[in-house]
Amino acid sequence: MDNFKAHLNKFITVTDEEYISIFSFFEVLKVKKKQSLMLEGEICRNMYFVVEGCLRKYFINEKGVEHTTQFAIENWWITDTFAYERQLQTDFNIQSVEKSTILVIDFKNQELLLEKHPVMEKYFRIIYQRAYAASERKLRYLAEYSREELYVHFSTLYPWFIQRIPQYLIASFLGFTPEYLSEIKAKLRS
Repeated sequence: MDNFKAHLNKFITVTDEEYISIFSFFEVLKVKKKQSLMLEGEICRNMYFVVEGCLRKYFINEKGVEHTTQFAIENWWITDTFAYERQLQTDFNIQSVEKSTILVIDFKNQELLLEKHPVMEKYFRIIYQRAYAASERKLRYLAEYSREELYVHFSTLYPWFIQRIPQYLIASFLGFTPEYLSEIKAKLRS
């Protein structure tokens, strides 16, 4: 899992020896496409780091409609942060969008990791700051942009998502129906 080491070294410096120890706190998991990793109502015990593939976090509203709130591709983390930090039941589901290889760490092992390798505190602080900033931006875009502008902005910023992720999931993430997304795309092509 050399790409995890390279990822860590973008934010902190770890020696080969430290990395071997850090890595020992994680479980490597290979998951199939559409495999569930966490279900609404379960205690959120894990954080997931995507080595290869794509995961999504979503909830199902009272009408039975899925709303994707987050994607995670290579070198991104995903969990229900609120429930994970408090070890509570989650209101979300996490599922693989593609066949994926992920690193899994549970709350107890993360605490042990942080105790043994204090430099990981800095790493997770930076990761959480970036995630929080991204969340703030998404809220602003949802409030300021028309639906068409939102799609154009998203597809410009993240063209690899448009090519990689099924359109119905992109629609779910942007708050559209798949049919409405098709209309937007047709309008933009004309």
